[in-house]
Amino acid sequence: MDIVLDTHILLWAMGDTGRLPNWALEAIESTDNRIFYSVASIWEIAIKMKVGKLQLTCQPLEIAGGALATGFLELPIYASHAAKVLDLPLYHRDPFDRLLVAQAILSNAQLLTADTALKPYSSLVRII
Repeated sequence: MDIVLDTHILLWAMGDTGRLPNWALEAIESTDNRIFYSVASIWEIAIKMKVGKLQLTCQPLEIAGGALATGFLELPIYASHAAKVLDLPLYHRDPFDRLLVAQAILSNAQLLTADTALKPYSSLVRII
């Protein structure tokens, strides 16, 4: 199964796995699954660090490098992902989350998230 991690889940998977329920951690660690982190998450982390909404001891590229070293796969942002956002109802206004939903839908991948506001978008959205 293909799984896209939202930004919070990416950060938790990289450093605070205690925040993840057992089933999510097992899914992330299973060699049967391909785990993706989106370039959108790295972009979101960079923006939130710059404006002071997120404080981390490492830089966004270090997070991306650590994710790759862990075996996660990078999910680029394609024009089709950006365009798919137009088709999504405004259940949620966060542009990063909406892009992650679009990427999951077009990739036919589960989106692991802690954000319950994303659930109405698709049966692919899995709330932890």
